[in-house]
Amino acid sequence: MPKRLAIKVLAVMVVLGAMFFGYRYWQSKQLSLPPGIVSGNGRIEAKLVDAAAKEALRVKKIYVDEGDLVEPGQVVVQLDTVTLDAQMAEAEARVAAAREGVAIAKAGIVSRKSQIRLARIETERTRKLVEERAGSQRDYDVSRTRLETTIAGLAEEEARLQSARQEVKVAQANAATIRTRIEDATLKSPARGRVLYRLAEVGEVLAPGGKVLTIVNLEDVYMEIFLPAEQAARTKIGAEARITIDNAPGRAAAGYVSFVSPEAQFTPKQVETLSEREKLMFRVKIKVPEELVSSHIEFVKTGIRGVGYVKLAESAAWPPWLQNLFGPTLKDSSVTRPVNKLSRETP
Repeated sequence: MPKRLAIKVLAVMVVLGAMFFGYRYWQSKQLSLPPGIVSGNGRIEAKLVDAAAKEALRVKKIYVDEGDLVEPGQVVVQLDTVTLDAQMAEAEARVAAAREGVAIAKAGIVSRKSQIRLARIETERTRKLVEERAGSQRDYDVSRTRLETTIAGLAEEEARLQSARQEVKVAQANAATIRTRIEDATLKSPARGRVLYRLAEVGEVLAPGGKVLTIVNLEDVYMEIFLPAEQAARTKIGAEARITIDNAPGRAAAGYVSFVSPEAQFTPKQVETLSEREKLMFRVKIKVPEELVSSHIEFVKTGIRGVGYVKLAESAAWPPWLQNLFGPTLKDSSVTRPVNKLSRETP
């Protein structure tokens, strides 16, 4: 009896083992890639941008915290501008004084022109008197000298006006510089993204270039994978691509190849197997379209691991499990990508 039971148990185990390995074989066939499509491990990445001070100022207010979503142009930090405001008031006073100098110079020119008109009348009258022998030559000479002196005074007043106008321009330029410094004290988000790090607190004095926030730019989301030389040589800029992530099995995101590195790397960043380290690998960047990122902006997180897939042949068909795409709906599983179809030279 024990012997017959043992045989039955062994038979059941053999059947279960066959079913298990059969299922694994079937599953591997389902997930196998057709010719013309290659893949590599990677993770979701995005460029980082900083909100930083141009000059040494104290942090007055921080309007966001780590994890907050920010929009382009949104005010995220306000720096203290008390000193700059005082400089601005002084600069505006200098502009006003310079404009007053222009007004005075213009009035001087008007006065000189009136004096010239009068001096010419007197000179002409004196000349006629001399011709009629009713006046002296000395009076005529004095009158001419006064006219010439007045004309020279007009040139001086005109030069003074030009100098005053230049002073206005210099004062306005200084005021504009200070105004720009005040505007630069209001730090705005340079891109749509999520606050990754808050590097300063209210009350801290920043050095020139001191960072307050680091923001993940969600307008430039991509995955980098590494392909062997033979596959990288066949990869075209603008080629269709797909991205899958570990926390969303059964779904894929459409993308396109935006960059193929011209330099080989022996050790890929995300691949740790010995066989892959022994190969020359090339970095390939798969960019996610901005409209797709925008429609899932609340769920996009960098650092998530996944797999990137690239079409080496345009005639290759995506397997069914890479056609279940995240929205928005894209006709025929295509994406908006660059028209450039030139492939990189063989490494």
